[in-house]
Amino acid sequence: MRLSVVIPAYNEASRLPSTLSEIVGYLRRHREWCPAEVIVVDDGSADDTSAVIRRAAAADGVTIACRCHASNHGKGAAVRSGFRSSRGEHVLLSDADLATPITEIARLAGAAPLGVAVGSRAVDRSRIERRQPLHRDVMGRVFNVAVRCLAIGGISDTQCGFKLFHGDLARNLAAVQRIDGFAYDVELLARARRWGCDIKEISVQWSHVEASRVKPVRHSSEMFLDLLRISLWRLTGALDPPSPAEE
Repeated sequence: MRLSVVIPAYNEASRLPSTLSEIVGYLRRHREWCPAEVIVVDDGSADDTSAVIRRAAAADGVTIACRCHASNHGKGAAVRSGFRSSRGEHVLLSDADLATPITEIARLAGAAPLGVAVGSRAVDRSRIERRQPLHRDVMGRVFNVAVRCLAIGGISDTQCGFKLFHGDLARNLAAVQRIDGFAYDVELLARARRWGCDIKEISVQWSHVEASRVKPVRHSSEMFLDLLRISLWRLTGALDPPSPAEE
């Protein structure tokens, strides 16, 4: 399996048909990524997300799989499930709204073949086609400053939902990942850095999409608490690679 595309989904029945069609179409046109699998993790949706995934049309060399959580656990939990079940030499993490289009995988490929290529909105903000509301932009910038101070330096945008991992690294990270909420990106990158993996931040096209699942006040407070947990783990060595006996 050349590529696994992991998409965490919560109440995404309306957006997934076009998203899956676009991803499958791209992979069919770029056979260097095939055979490929698209893994959509339904994190306890209340709508027809799972049914939409099962009805989606696959293609020669591209399969579509649905992983279902009985209840909503959080985006980080959905990513963990998708990474664990992936089989690809590379694993692409993508949001269900395709705020960053699938075509941007070409910019990440080869950037960190044994590590992580992080799609970023901050490296070149001219590539942001539609900006998010001011309050969300400010909150995001404040959070990124806190991330650089407390958890992982040198990355200006940890939260863009478009990242390409070496497959074995993605699965090894998922085996020890603890954060279920939106700060899961920080944990994954902090662990990868602690494990000595190469992390490259690459400018990608990005456009704000309405109907976000993020609740600014509630989720921001949860993310800052999780960031403090990650900082504590970093200081106590809990982010270090597991010993052979623990694997």
